[in-house]
Amino acid sequence: MKRRGYHGSARSAHKKVLLMGRSEAGKTSMRSIIFANYIARDTRRLGATMDVEQSNVRFLNNLVLNLWDCGGQDAFMETFFTSQKDVLFSNVEVLIFVFDVQSSDVQKDIEKYQSCIETGIMKYSPEAMIFCLVHKMDLIPKAQREMLFSKRKEELEHLSKPLKISCYATSIWDETLYNAWSRIMSLLIPNVGQLKLKLKKFADHINADEVLLFEKATFLVVAHHMRKEHNDGNRFEKISNIIKQFKLSCNKMQSFFRSIEVRNSSFAAYIELFTANMYIMVVMSDPQVCSAAVQLNINNAKRYFKDTDQS
Repeated sequence: MKRRGYHGSARSAHKKVLLMGRSEAGKTSMRSIIFANYIARDTRRLGATMDVEQSNVRFLNNLVLNLWDCGGQDAFMETFFTSQKDVLFSNVEVLIFVFDVQSSDVQKDIEKYQSCIETGIMKYSPEAMIFCLVHKMDLIPKAQREMLFSKRKEELEHLSKPLKISCYATSIWDETLYNAWSRIMSLLIPNVGQLKLKLKKFADHINADEVLLFEKATFLVVAHHMRKEHNDGNRFEKISNIIKQFKLSCNKMQSFFRSIEVRNSSFAAYIELFTANMYIMVVMSDPQVCSAAVQLNINNAKRYFKDTDQS
């Protein structure tokens, strides 16, 4: 097994995450986009994962993911369910199983998933959270995606009983990947409840339409509070995707992205580095509020959120 080192503090919560699925399902590509700043087109040069590749990834200040990217070749998966099962499946916090929506052998995909659940998770980590990602959905015509995903989700939920699972349709080419990983990560953050409560108080205090917190490195959504309804349920993940690409462009120019303001006749949105580990986004629709006032409120709130960020 390959392992990458990490030096963390004793206070950090370490969570073991298994990333599994058959070969060429897209596991390493999505991991590289979320955690290693790859863009989608660059993942084509990634090679297949051999055996298990471990990496420790810090998320915010108080969470370290012990991420096990497991090779999907049949020979490797066979050893995972036999000689390595006690090591691989013990103390798992999260299992993420990735399915290629256009797999040439769906039955074999199902068999490997069942082995993972029955031989590994149910025996060694029955309390683990399980996420199934039906991946590469961009290859399916838009008119067919919802029906196909609903069918796969129903099948997987039935196969997983009595365990509960969450399913997401994903693609590296749009915001769906950020949607799935944001939801997964938010469930792992130890103090997410405190963050949400503080966001609500802050949004109410400044009369904002909504306020969001993004993790600094990945730009995944950490928490949000909405005071005004919006008809685009995927807007957060779209913003994550856009700003992440913008940050990468800044890095190529050896520049550091600190803040941005977007304004039109309907609203103003402010995105700014907020704490050592988070960016904040504030959306206002009140035309009477000037940029300086919003900036002042954001600066004053930094002290309020600092302790939560470091706890």
